[in-house]
Amino acid sequence: MKLRLLLSLMGMALTGFAQQAKPIFNKPLSPRLANYQIDVTLDPASKKINGRETLTWRNPSTDVVRELQFHLYLNAFRNENSTFMRESGGQLRGEGIDRSAKENPYGSIDIVSMKVRNGEPLAYQFFQPDDQNRDDHTVVRVPLSKPVGPGETIVLDIAFRAKLPKIFARTGFSRDFFLVGQWFPKIGVYEPAGTRYAKTGQWNCHQFHAHSEFYADYGVYDVNITTPKEYWVSATGLYQSEKIHSNGTKTLFYHAEDVVDFAWTASPHFQVINDKWKRPGGGEVSIELVMQPEHAHQAQRHIDAARSALAYFDKYLGKYPFPNLTIVDPPFHAQGSFGMEYPTFITAGSAWFLPTGARFPEEVTIHEFGHQYFMQLLATNEFEEAWLDEGFNQYYEGRIMDETYGPRSSQIDLFGFGMGDMESSRDSYVHQDNPAIGSSFGNTWQLPEGQYGVLTYSKTATWMRTLEGLVGRRVMDEIMQTYFTRWQFKHPDGQNFIDIVNEIVPKRLGGKYGADMNWFFDQALYGDNVVDYELVSIKNSRPNGQRQAVITVQRNGDGKLPVDVLVHFDNGRELMLFWDGKGRQRRFTVTENARVLWASVDPKQKIFMDTNLNNNSLTLSPSSAPAAKFAAKFLFWVENWMQWLAWLA
Repeated sequence: MKLRLLLSLMGMALTGFAQQAKPIFNKPLSPRLANYQIDVTLDPASKKINGRETLTWRNPSTDVVRELQFHLYLNAFRNENSTFMRESGGQLRGEGIDRSAKENPYGSIDIVSMKVRNGEPLAYQFFQPDDQNRDDHTVVRVPLSKPVGPGETIVLDIAFRAKLPKIFARTGFSRDFFLVGQWFPKIGVYEPAGTRYAKTGQWNCHQFHAHSEFYADYGVYDVNITTPKEYWVSATGLYQSEKIHSNGTKTLFYHAEDVVDFAWTASPHFQVINDKWKRPGGGEVSIELVMQPEHAHQAQRHIDAARSALAYFDKYLGKYPFPNLTIVDPPFHAQGSFGMEYPTFITAGSAWFLPTGARFPEEVTIHEFGHQYFMQLLATNEFEEAWLDEGFNQYYEGRIMDETYGPRSSQIDLFGFGMGDMESSRDSYVHQDNPAIGSSFGNTWQLPEGQYGVLTYSKTATWMRTLEGLVGRRVMDEIMQTYFTRWQFKHPDGQNFIDIVNEIVPKRLGGKYGADMNWFFDQALYGDNVVDYELVSIKNSRPNGQRQAVITVQRNGDGKLPVDVLVHFDNGRELMLFWDGKGRQRRFTVTENARVLWASVDPKQKIFMDTNLNNNSLTLSPSSAPAAKFAAKFLFWVENWMQWLAWLA
């Protein structure tokens, strides 16, 4: 706070911020199609914000654009009839709207006026491109009497007011804590022909659904935020200056470049901790952690996790280009805002009693930071292809967590019981009642009911790990680095990713898996195939006095992936066999001057999608020791866990 006040006293004026803000980058990284200048004032008592917005939008296509389309996301919380409320039942991730609250729990946004700069006022119309729910007011179209030609820009002046909802789904208020996301009229994405799946130029501007997040174009944001002077404010982008007013308020100015969104938080209770991550070879990223005072003892957990994520992504995917990262720790009574991502600005989540072996703060910090790549730097469409963001990010979360905290204990390490992060993703997918419930591909609101999380997060992470197992970590890293480098700031689609896989795998592995990997994606991404390989039997014999063994492997599901089979002999020798996995059953006959003791399908667990690992191996002299040891360990963990819960109560 002292630093901010000092900057203010040094003469930074409130007006003309757009001209005075220092550029973050020497040259633009993105197309910068939608540039915003916004002045917003928060009234903590009424939970309302009033805003003025100037939007400069550039037509990226060769089309003549005759209307604009905008998201009004806060109208998802306007009443029980919005599409979001109908689909969700008024809850998200276990948190629900408090209809009995004394304070109005609903939220909304209204455009007070919209006009072309130095031109005519504009009228807008609500419409519902996805479900024809006439009560949904989350999308508007704005007809233009003067179209925007190819490459031309239009400047709009917009006045708006909004009532923030009581937090249960990402944004709003809880007591005097505010997490303000998706809070202003936000222009949709105009996709020229050839962008993603667009065959002709089109607006991509979906309604706010229960199981979707967001999709937006890149731009520059200059935002003035006015709050009571005792509130700490953090936001997307870089803090520029602060001005104290005589009426007990202050205005802070933030500047962000090459980002797809802008969010901010305000509270009088934050404890602010600053740190840095230094990039090997030079350069650094400033880390601002705004925490609840009762969680301050967990600050280092968040910082260490952020550093791990920054280092890992920098090394294995691509450079994080921004000079800063803000991590917000919401209060426990605002759990609905836990675990959310915005450019350079993420929310984590914790509780004062959380032990170090329950790595929820680390997991959430790493996961939400990962979105800086897939949500922000690649900006895939989270309405239509959530798996490209959530699933890819879940895969990297597993890699980072397991390599940082241990593959068998990265998520939980309590009372002798451990669970790895990647293992947890796999368990979520394979232990469904019906793993064939659906594919990862498709509009999020049209996925099978109750399956959004499993299909977009867990299943995708599991088949990504399977792809890695097939092609190897080195080739997988080359695929992902090529995808990131080639498509950052360009809104890639699923086919763009598959094309890169089909380019690199034959180049590095030859014809090992055929001319391309389409057969894999047809099953793992577009299909609902279930993979289950079983080691059925081992039979040793001595025909004509020579030792011989027949190992029978069976495919139980409809998924067909190539698998290895490891055979172990009593003389210590081992033999690795290969099966293309296409038939229903395969018998291997091996001749060796030794007896087969055991055999295992997929011994290196390349096929992470295999739904039943218990049938992957067979031993002729089975031992009960491993099972007994695990059972004792599990019972020990349960007993201690129950004692810990009793202590908390």
